[in-house]
Amino acid sequence: MASDMSIDYSYVVKFQEKVCTGSGGENRCGFLGAYEKRIQFIRSAIPLTNDPGVIEPNQLMVVALVHQLALLLGHIDHFDEKIAACFDTFEDADLFRHLPGAGKQLAPRLLVAFGEDRDRFESANALCCYAGIAPVTERSGNKSWVHWRYSCPKFLRQSFIEWTNQTVRFSFWARAFYKAQREKGKTHQMAIRALAYKWIRILWRCWQDRKPYDEARYLMALKEQGSPLVKELAS
Repeated sequence: MASDMSIDYSYVVKFQEKVCTGSGGENRCGFLGAYEKRIQFIRSAIPLTNDPGVIEPNQLMVVALVHQLALLLGHIDHFDEKIAACFDTFEDADLFRHLPGAGKQLAPRLLVAFGEDRDRFESANALCCYAGIAPVTERSGNKSWVHWRYSCPKFLRQSFIEWTNQTVRFSFWARAFYKAQREKGKTHQMAIRALAYKWIRILWRCWQDRKPYDEARYLMALKEQGSPLVKELAS
């Protein structure tokens, strides 16, 4: 998806030429702290070589790549516009548009993940298995072990993982669940996959019933069920 940061390509080209020749002058690019540090590192770096036969061709290559990047980002913007327009034509768009942390980037990906055929997956667990979110248990003799699912549509799984990661910021119960998983010693990725499993079950029900997700309603359900997450939310 397209970046929210606008880039002055002409300045990038000019700045690259100056830095590579060691005469960058004062930095007026206005980048944030991380970019300022990187620029300072470049200025203070000791060159591996001063051979013009090495430096000049690479200068030309960088300039060429910058122009290619400008062209590519223009096409990505066009893709984004087409995706947004297509997304709005689907009846289920509103089911995914207002999900916590989805936004215009991830909502279309989630819609595609579920699709339109509500008979395709017989249960939420079937979708979790297909998407590679549900773990796999293997047994051999008296031994058994659990690992993540290797055979699955990787981009589909990544779509759920990326969105789930965003929900930790925008959903109260998701943040509490993630925190509880980390306190149990789970790694970040393990906690996110566990949270994704819960989210898919919730969304599958919303999708089947054609009803948008309601955070307040779900929090009330957790309270009525006496979920341990309620204590986490109160802390």
